Amino acid sequence: MDIASVAALLLVGMASAIFGSIVGLGGGVIIVPTLMLAGQWLTGETVNAPTAVGTSLAVLIFTALSSTMTYARHGTVDWKSGWLFFATSGPAAIFGARWANAVSDGPFQLAFGCFVLLMFGLMVARERLKPANIRWPVQRSFRDRTGRVYTYGYNVWSALLVGAGVGFVSGLFGIGGGSLFVPLMVLLYGFPPHVATATSMFVILLSSVSGSAMHFFHGNIEPVALLALAPGALLGGRLGARIAARLSGSQLMWLLRMTLLAMAGFLIYQGIRTM
Repeated sequence: MDIASVAALLLVGMASAIFGSIVGLGGGVIIVPTLMLAGQWLTGETVNAPTAVGTSLAVLIFTALSSTMTYARHGTVDWKSGWLFFATSGPAAIFGARWANAVSDGPFQLAFGCFVLLMFGLMVARERLKPANIRWPVQRSFRDRTGRVYTYGYNVWSALLVGAGVGFVSGLFGIGGGSLFVPLMVLLYGFPPHVATATSMFVILLSSVSGSAMHFFHGNIEPVALLALAPGALLGGRLGARIAARLSGSQLMWLLRMTLLAMAGFLIYQGIRTM
């Protein structure tokens, strides 16, 4: 791997982490397609779907760790709720990682593209729909820096079910799962957006560790790419968390929606073309 490739991977890691931590995605939506489509140039060899997913999930450990530490200093991580979601998302991420080995590149790109399109739809719905007015059995509250108090809640069993579904998707696609967590936490449970993003990154950190362990066992992690991507992810995760605190909600959503729509169209095209 030459200097240009290393520099490119560093930038990919940083860009994915900045983008991922801003919106609570984890950044895999950028890393996985990049490794699959440009792996030959970046690493010197073709990167298949399981290796792209495994490497992305391993990089997410660094992104989520960096972001979570920054969000923790801001006091926006709901630790108790995060551990509850992880109770099922962790094991499900391992199961999803096993499934990733059974999918060839063409169908994977098509499925990934459809999933990204679903994420786009969820983001549009998040902007247009109001949080469900449900009095959940478990009630939580958050006080922001201005003193405003937000109240939200959930049912334990539904939270465990959501965690399992998101964890499976995380292990299968290597994206962290925040794309599903954040809209569900905001729309279904009434989490304040910044608390949802920060808590999502904490769950992503834990789930990425368990999912990466399974991918490592199957030899699905490209070590050279990981070493090049990780430093950029560490820096990008911190920058993204700081940027998120300064951007308005509408700016965040416009950035996310346009990126997801473009990525979905390209992945679906590539998946159909290579099947």
